[in-house]
Amino acid sequence: MTDPSNDAVHGRTAPKLPIQGKRNILITSALPYVNNVPHLGNIIGCVLSADVFARYCRLRGYNAIYICGTDEYGTATETKAMEEKCTPQQICDKYHAIHKEVYKWFNISFDEFGRTSSPQQTEVCQAIFKKLMENNWLSENVMQQLYCDKCQKFLADRLVEGICPTQDCNYDSARGDQCEKCGKLLNPIELKDPRCKFCHSTPHIRDTNHLFLELPLLKDKLEEYINYMSVAGSWSQNAIQATHAWLKEGLKPRCITRDLKWGVPVPHEKFKDKVFYVWFDAPIGYVSITSCYTPDWEKWWKNPENVELYQFMGKDNVPFHTVMFPSTLLGTSENWTLMKTISVTEYLNYEAGKFSKSKGVGVFGNDAKDTNIPVEVWRYYLLTNRPEVSDTLFTWVDLQAKLNSELLNNLGNFINRVLSFIAKPAGLGYGSVIPDAPGAELHQLTKTLAEKVGRFVEQYVEAMEKVKLKQGLKTAMSISSEGNAYLQESQFWKLYKEDQPSCSIVVKTSVGLVHLLACLLEPFMPSFSLEVLKQLNMPPETSFLLCDEKGDIERAKRPWEIVPAGHRIGTPEPLFKELKDEDVEFFREKFAGSQADRIVKAEAEAKKIAEQLKKTKVSDGNGKKQRPTKSAEAKPKAAAEAEISISRLDIRVGLITKVQKHPDADSLYVEEIDVGEGSTRTVVSGLVKFIPLEEMQNRKVCVLCNLKPATMRGIKSQAMVLAASNSDHTKVELVEPPQSAAVGERVTFPGFEGEPDDVLNPKKKVWETLQVDLRTDSELVALYKDVPFTTTAGICKVPSICDGSIR
Repeated sequence: MTDPSNDAVHGRTAPKLPIQGKRNILITSALPYVNNVPHLGNIIGCVLSADVFARYCRLRGYNAIYICGTDEYGTATETKAMEEKCTPQQICDKYHAIHKEVYKWFNISFDEFGRTSSPQQTEVCQAIFKKLMENNWLSENVMQQLYCDKCQKFLADRLVEGICPTQDCNYDSARGDQCEKCGKLLNPIELKDPRCKFCHSTPHIRDTNHLFLELPLLKDKLEEYINYMSVAGSWSQNAIQATHAWLKEGLKPRCITRDLKWGVPVPHEKFKDKVFYVWFDAPIGYVSITSCYTPDWEKWWKNPENVELYQFMGKDNVPFHTVMFPSTLLGTSENWTLMKTISVTEYLNYEAGKFSKSKGVGVFGNDAKDTNIPVEVWRYYLLTNRPEVSDTLFTWVDLQAKLNSELLNNLGNFINRVLSFIAKPAGLGYGSVIPDAPGAELHQLTKTLAEKVGRFVEQYVEAMEKVKLKQGLKTAMSISSEGNAYLQESQFWKLYKEDQPSCSIVVKTSVGLVHLLACLLEPFMPSFSLEVLKQLNMPPETSFLLCDEKGDIERAKRPWEIVPAGHRIGTPEPLFKELKDEDVEFFREKFAGSQADRIVKAEAEAKKIAEQLKKTKVSDGNGKKQRPTKSAEAKPKAAAEAEISISRLDIRVGLITKVQKHPDADSLYVEEIDVGEGSTRTVVSGLVKFIPLEEMQNRKVCVLCNLKPATMRGIKSQAMVLAASNSDHTKVELVEPPQSAAVGERVTFPGFEGEPDDVLNPKKKVWETLQVDLRTDSELVALYKDVPFTTTAGICKVPSICDGSIR
């Protein structure tokens, strides 16, 4: 289990080249644009997802390289340079270094992290252009482009903003190249009420000559490639849909030149004052960056018989990789390695809104580092939340729940229990030495566990081969859950005193699972895996891989054989630290609003503190204040916590009397709900994209009334509407009480008696503990475990979601 060096950061190793007879895998992630710091949505959308797959490929013994770099040419760089009053080159140098530092902290294992502003980019890009010219795939045409008289320049697409022309969108800040809201690709002259981004004056249309790639003439070659490779490469569904939407609209000649200075010059006398359009030259960056990695780059890029190309990106980049870039390469008539598999993510949203680089909203790469939350926690959370089939949401509360319950209480707890017991001195444990365990294969509990683990390892490999990274991670974590259950069922602490041979089998099997987990989770959390190996006292270079030819997968089905008897482990230490409620509130407050808002707020706080310091008299030292002691240190803990029963939840029948969209959040409704108290409660719900506004009006719902109120985008939510979702969260439906149920009636669960808490204590995690057992069954009945949500008028149900989860 190696942690491959990032050549771009840690120094050069001999470049890898394709090897005959091996799986040679070329991995790229969409080149992040260099005009800003990457946020968490950018990181999970491309570089982190590709890194997981690259690490998995190395784990399997495949010959894989991972290529990426910063996309540096184009309008956005020129604009940023104007904002920061410097040259485009200076902007690129500054932000390339920032990107490299962020990715280094996130443990991204590039084989090469380069740049598109290199001489190699000019060379490769111009060579491809000349081939397209020779083969007559380019045409010359007059293009109408917006010109700003005040700025005295043609305005590139991104320098024009206006109202999106798409029906039912009408977003008023759409860019000239693409609408950020509906995702439609645009021409700037299509915008309604266009305005110059610099001076806000209205530009006018002027003719300018440009070169176009004749996509309609390449249609047959392109469709043949798409029809074959989308099946052979198991393209993700969102990639197929986006590609076919482009084809269905009809391919049009696509302009490949721009009236700019910052870019790859066009090697043509008539167009020598123009540069290549950034989306023509940016994908070529994959090739030029590989040429920086090795002079034998053509062995990777012109070798389709022996090389598989996997590409990772966000959904807005799909057409450029499935239509534009393949068409460009096909048009050269050279034997290019075309993309086999594309892995596309939807959007990761932040709290109640969208991550946005341009607006500074969300948590950015450098912010993550400054929280002091370890990198393995960030990687784990982003990957469990990877938006593979629909948009997902980053929330601090969810990060806390996943860290505390999944990493700390499940994974960390299992590993620490096993290693701490082995490390205990003889008479209490094994003196840090792994015991021998003859007859393990005959031990029934262990045999059952091994069969389950074997199936999980096979499922893990199957998911990862299909680039279903979230499923692979979930499957690996299931092994930890099985390990905890195995320890509990075996009661190893009793076996140690009563049946030493059986105890040795359980311990040796469990430490094998620890090692297996470190291996399977290395692609996701490499720093965690290195720490586990350190505690196992095993150097990373001797760790086993998941190679078919070496029998590693078969060995995983016999976990008692993984760590040899007599091996001495290192010193066990806790692997994860709890994230407390006060930390979550601190981070939510700290990262609220935009980066600009935060700077203003920080400056105001600093000024306030400075004023207070001026007013504060310095003590003469005669009257030292006694430090307050923490109540947790002063008071012993209660002997037992109150039992967490479903009766502690105050769920009532509610009636939505009024509903409207949240004024500051596109995805939220604000409802007024009658829950039988005389006055209504204000409730904020994230249901906009699942349930139309008209279907929310005058509707009876189940309402959780004793959650602690929470402010959501400036509006205090005083309860929560319960809804069910399917397994991939693409469908959400309200839990409905019977129409004749009385408003304000408490929803009960037969067999569970007791009064609800006045307000659920967030620190006790009552709701979080109970929620995991709220579900719908095949009859659409809402249940807690197997007990229905019950009113005097009957049981509560959902319209159509079977076997869903309720929250």
